[in-house]
Amino acid sequence: MRRGRRTAALVLAALGIYLGGYLWFRSARREVWARDGRAYVIFPAGAPAVYYFYRPLSYADAALTGTGSHVGPHR
Repeated sequence: MRRGRRTAALVLAALGIYLGGYLWFRSARREVWARDGRAYVIFPAGAPAVYYFYRPLSYADAALTGTGSHVGPHR
């Protein structure tokens, strides 16, 4: 039983780090687009791995807060 608790604690810690990393990324890369007045998390165009890594949380973020996401700068 002790091994199961350790595994659960490690999984929860990994999820916490993942969520914390997204929240940090979101706060550093969030901008309001003047054209529509909505907030967007801007993912770097040259690093698609970052977008795919945080994509599940960006969908949840959009559903919960209305914050969109965009790869590369708005034009």
